[in-house]
Amino acid sequence: MELSHLSLSENHFFFSTPTSPSSLSHRLPSFLSLSTNHRRRRRSFCSASNSDTLVAATGKKKRDEDDGDLKTWMHKNGLPPCKVVLKDKPSLDDSVKPIHYVAASEDLQKGDIAFSVPNSLVVTLERVLGNETIAELLTTNKFSELACLALYLMYEKKQGKKSFWYPYIRELDRQRGRGQLAVESPLLWSESELAYLEGSPLKDEIVKRIEGIRKEYNELDTVWFMSGSLFQQYPYDLPTEAFPFEIFKQAFAAVQSCVVHLQNVSLARRFALVPLGPPLLAYCSNCKAMLTAVDGAVQLVVDRPYKAGDPIVVWCGPQPNTKLLTNYGFVDEDNSNDRLIVEVALSTEDPQYQDKRIVAQRNGKLSIQTFYVYTGKEREAVSDMIPYMRLGYVSDPSEMQSVISSQGPVCPVSPCMERAVLDQLADYFNTRLAAYPTTLAEDESMLTDGSLNPKRRVATQLVRLEKKMLHACLQAIMDLISQLPDHSVSPCPAPYAPSLK
Repeated sequence: MELSHLSLSENHFFFSTPTSPSSLSHRLPSFLSLSTNHRRRRRSFCSASNSDTLVAATGKKKRDEDDGDLKTWMHKNGLPPCKVVLKDKPSLDDSVKPIHYVAASEDLQKGDIAFSVPNSLVVTLERVLGNETIAELLTTNKFSELACLALYLMYEKKQGKKSFWYPYIRELDRQRGRGQLAVESPLLWSESELAYLEGSPLKDEIVKRIEGIRKEYNELDTVWFMSGSLFQQYPYDLPTEAFPFEIFKQAFAAVQSCVVHLQNVSLARRFALVPLGPPLLAYCSNCKAMLTAVDGAVQLVVDRPYKAGDPIVVWCGPQPNTKLLTNYGFVDEDNSNDRLIVEVALSTEDPQYQDKRIVAQRNGKLSIQTFYVYTGKEREAVSDMIPYMRLGYVSDPSEMQSVISSQGPVCPVSPCMERAVLDQLADYFNTRLAAYPTTLAEDESMLTDGSLNPKRRVATQLVRLEKKMLHACLQAIMDLISQLPDHSVSPCPAPYAPSLK
């Protein structure tokens, strides 16, 4: 991979397998090809290690894995007998190894403990930082727990088979940050692939997220100096000299796809990497099972019966599909937490802005108010927006005084004001729909194509669900317009109408 053309190809993912040393004279090393046996001066990249310290390259004949698989390694290091096995899920790309997933090894009943991973096999900041306080490191708002865990695994991986975590890292290599649909996070998509998200707010959010990851990358050297206990066993180059940004971004996305947020634990243990946890476990938005911290371990109690061979699922938390796709590379069609965001702001140029801001605050709203439109509850969301919109349309000072003296969200409602409010909302939702390059019907037709590119498929699933919510909002507004007593009334002029985005 040329330095000037650094890419996120199938063969150069963060947890990717190495290229032979002979081919690296003018190529940037993949992560695993950074070796302890070839230390260089600072301000230089580490060179590739010899192949006998590395796992087999993707697409090549599988060699004997003398360390055994992940589960065997875990049993050798304290994992008690459990009720799960690792199974293969074929990849849509024949050149890429299938991903693994955790399945029931026997019939399970609700309440059974599927597995209990001892803390000695769980990676947390408590383990990474040892006795060093994490307060100084993390409260600067410059470096997140995910970035710290990613950097730790990057340095561990440079040790190859010498690392205690080698079997776990090898499993993460195999998964390549892919979720249950075998799709990487959009953080790792190319510019042309991000175009699949055209029209969705997620596209801009991904760009901003990458900028945030870059800021954390720029702080790596500072953290390297601050956290002596974290890096004293790694006599390597400074992080930004050892790891290019693209490699760090891949590491960050990979850790993000498998990190578990534990409840009721100390700050240093709340983010954990749990072998047998995600991405080997499938996420499900309507599941109640969670990985839970218990005395000396992290365990999974199933919330439903399973037949032997069934994949085990866990709850992914109340996350909308934009978060599920960004973090785990999948979209849940039945996600009751899926939502759109509508931001409405009072005009700061309005002479009565301060009075309106006070009224808004009195009714639990802000001068820039975010409304969440949940799937299946679009009509309720529209009804919640309308009183706020009416406030923005009040222009007569005497009417404003009446609003101020009232004890509730009461605004004078005239036929022309109501028509103006509903028209503005309708225009807003129509504009959002027009921003997508495809229609809802075209998306649904595209999803019937069994050969559709996996990234295109999940992106199309996402924008289709967004469009369904937008159409539902629009339908709710059209129904309200149809109920107006006089359709001949023109909308009131609104020099200081609220803005929507």
